[in-house]
Amino acid sequence: MLQTVRAQLMSRPFLWLLFICNLLGSIYGFYWYADQLAATPWYWTFFVPDSPTSSSLFTLVVLLWLIGRSSPLLEMLAMVTNIKYGIWACGVIFTYGAADGSIEPQNWMLVVSHGAMAVEVILYNFAYKFDWRLLWVGAIWLLYNDFVDYVYRIHPYLQDDRFFADVMFWTPILSIATLLLTAVLRPKILRNKHV
Repeated sequence: MLQTVRAQLMSRPFLWLLFICNLLGSIYGFYWYADQLAATPWYWTFFVPDSPTSSSLFTLVVLLWLIGRSSPLLEMLAMVTNIKYGIWACGVIFTYGAADGSIEPQNWMLVVSHGAMAVEVILYNFAYKFDWRLLWVGAIWLLYNDFVDYVYRIHPYLQDDRFFADVMFWTPILSIATLLLTAVLRPKILRNKHV
């Protein structure tokens, strides 16, 4: 049963569907950030579109699989960033929704799309070839991004500043939890496979 599911996930038609969905989602994500990107000094713009950058990394991973290649570094970065920012967006939306008493339909779309980001990269854990020792690169990526986001206020726009302190506190904790989760998910595979 498990092998059948994995075979389906790695089938070319399904990978093409995954590639197209992630590509379109990434394009829409960059469009979503257009105003914030325009208002941000050019030297910080890389740090603004966290979610579309994450989904773009996974889009590249899927494209490499489609052409018979792989990149352990890209796989690791795609995994940690999609888990982190997928959960982050859902957490922020639910926090404001709980305080406001409702969640707008547009935000439910964001919950579904960002939740899917986190789920899909975990589903493909069996296919990755990265060694957990590469996680130091992911740690630098996530934690430096957190530093820039909340010291220089480059973080994604929040609905308002009511929960800024909470988001600033929990975001690096989420980064560390993501890295630990990824480390836990990788070792049993690496005993049988080498990068």
